[in-house]
Amino acid sequence: MSDANGNGVNPEKDLGASNLPGQRGDGGEEIRVQRGMFGANNGGDTSGYGGLVRSIRLPGPATRPYGGWFDEVADEFEGALEEQGLVPENAIEKTIVDRDEMTFHIDREHLLQVAQTLRDDPALRFELCTGVSGVHYPQDKGRELHAVYHLRSITHNRLIRLEVSAPDSEPRIPSLVTVYPTNDWHERETYDFFGIVFEGHPALTRIMMPDDWQGFPQRKDYPLGGIPVEYKGAQIPAPDQRRSYS
Repeated sequence: MSDANGNGVNPEKDLGASNLPGQRGDGGEEIRVQRGMFGANNGGDTSGYGGLVRSIRLPGPATRPYGGWFDEVADEFEGALEEQGLVPENAIEKTIVDRDEMTFHIDREHLLQVAQTLRDDPALRFELCTGVSGVHYPQDKGRELHAVYHLRSITHNRLIRLEVSAPDSEPRIPSLVTVYPTNDWHERETYDFFGIVFEGHPALTRIMMPDDWQGFPQRKDYPLGGIPVEYKGAQIPAPDQRRSYS
């Protein structure tokens, strides 16, 4: 990475770098410290970078002015919620502007009303949700599971993101199928791989894994395993049995 003058920039040290994608160093919210290239242990990291230690941070809340059209969207969004008698601070946990993208962290109890407001308000008109993805942060206590929605306004040519969290102990988030019917299959896939229960979904069943499969394969605490592979007479061990360089 280089600055405008071609000089080297260390993204972990230089918080003022103009091309820095997100907060690094002491900025943002630290959720864990990762050791090795992929955070694996007990033989899973074969990258040769087993001694690497770095902080895993989520970007912190942004402060106004956000810049560009972000302020206009935030103002219209908060105003539309107030018109419905909902205090914006109760629905919007925080607003993040990072990597030139805007994300609203929404309280899960208000997700359905928020989504309908973003879709129907004339000044917002986020008519399309391109899907929901799951994320698992085991060390983010009390909000280990995150659901991320990408909303696009065809009318205003804008793209924002909603993010909702739920604890491992109660992995329930309202379904948005009634607002965005295209989320039907995306919610099923996220349930299948992360175990997030989308309440109100018309048919929340597994979509990729067998119906009797135990566990959710894309959670970080899901055991790494597999079967040996034979290749030209040699046998490659399963991933959880391979050599570690850490």
